Amino acid sequence: MAYFISTRDKTNRCNSVSAIIKGLSSDGGLYVPETINRISDIYALKDLEYPKLAKEVISAIFDDIDIKIIEEVCKDAYSTNFDTEEITPLSKVGNDYFLELYHGPTLAFKDVALQFLPRILTKINKDNKDIVILSATSGDTGKAALEGFKDVKGTSIKVLYPYNMVSKVQERQMTTTKGNNTEVIAVRGNFDNCQSLVKEILENRHFDNIHLTSANSINIARLIPQIVYYFKAYFELLNNEEIKKDEPVDFIVPTGNFGDILAGYFAKVMGLPINKLVLAANRNDVLKDFINTGIYDANRQLYNTASPSIDILISSNLERLLYLKSNDDRLVKEMMDSLKKTRKYEVPAELKKSIQDDFTAFSFNEDECAATIKEYFNEFGYLIDTHTAIAACALKEYGSPYKKIVLSTASAYKFSKDVYKSITNKEIPDDLNAMEKLYELTNIEIPKNIKELKDLEVRFNEVIEKDDENTIVNKLEAL
Repeated sequence: MAYFISTRDKTNRCNSVSAIIKGLSSDGGLYVPETINRISDIYALKDLEYPKLAKEVISAIFDDIDIKIIEEVCKDAYSTNFDTEEITPLSKVGNDYFLELYHGPTLAFKDVALQFLPRILTKINKDNKDIVILSATSGDTGKAALEGFKDVKGTSIKVLYPYNMVSKVQERQMTTTKGNNTEVIAVRGNFDNCQSLVKEILENRHFDNIHLTSANSINIARLIPQIVYYFKAYFELLNNEEIKKDEPVDFIVPTGNFGDILAGYFAKVMGLPINKLVLAANRNDVLKDFINTGIYDANRQLYNTASPSIDILISSNLERLLYLKSNDDRLVKEMMDSLKKTRKYEVPAELKKSIQDDFTAFSFNEDECAATIKEYFNEFGYLIDTHTAIAACALKEYGSPYKKIVLSTASAYKFSKDVYKSITNKEIPDDLNAMEKLYELTNIEIPKNIKELKDLEVRFNEVIEKDDENTIVNKLEAL
């Protein structure tokens, strides 16, 4: 049986059920598998439909949970909740490939994991305490989590988002959320402030009457389902005879919190033939600098960009990679303590080299992002959002003899204003009006889930200060 250990104290050890329900270790560390199980014959999985593939991949990590439970959860999560049976279809654009991860209910890649998480939580929770989700979002996690947990019996969810720092579509998706167990709170600050509030409460507060956990990728059950679509994409290339068996591929991932690209690293360790994981950053390029120099330095300005979901300076999931690469919990704790005190740390030379063996990184500015959106639409008739465009910039920059797959993380319609401006150089200040203009321009259908947003009632408009932990704690104590 695979146990899960804290990145900051490997003696802090538990089974997968405890790791999922707790979310964050009591010492502030993140749970990682003590051993990442390698799949003995990955090609036995190549013809499986998505729910069955998910069952096999996820159960290789959570091997102490009854496989029938995982099978039931995957079947339920990946059945009628996506607008395509493929769940994560792969599109060939020019000579490269775009893995479309936005076909779920909230039109972002987070849906893939957040259709799984609430279902597994309710299956493994065996006592009478309700599960309460407290999560921070930089834009997409929030709505995906709200949608996943909405009206799920025995759960409730509270989401924090940075006020005026997400797109208007993202904000309205959250603030109009239905469900009698949901709540959305804006924070006067940035995503890092929201995430710090969540971590502080999870780490330092105890509630006798509830299980408090997170739907952020600090929860290991948010991360693991994302491994599946790396396998799915590879097998699709293989089955279409675009690659040969064991031929490596490259994945290019827009990321700020490092979770989506870390899932690719798990896939590689589990046996998937991945050459490089290419990290694509916007102006908030702390991760790019870290990959290239081994120095993590968050002492810099946080920019508001057209790709707000990766406007992040403190990356949670990088901590998991540091442990998995070093196997040194003391070193990780020292670095995380340094990050908290000075917002900076440096990894040893051998650890930097090990990371660079698997990862490379690039960053791009707003003009480059906009030009790439326009280029893909004009040349291929293919519409990409502002985050996928950052990865597409990296695709052009990165030289490799292997097939390259871009992770397309959100629908372009979630960022209509910026996508429309990129193509036409015309400004429409309101995202909801820009949707209609983008449809008129492209004739690409507006997804039903956001087309109806302008007619929905706003339910949540509370705004708190970035250090107002007490307001959240009082809400939790009142449950």
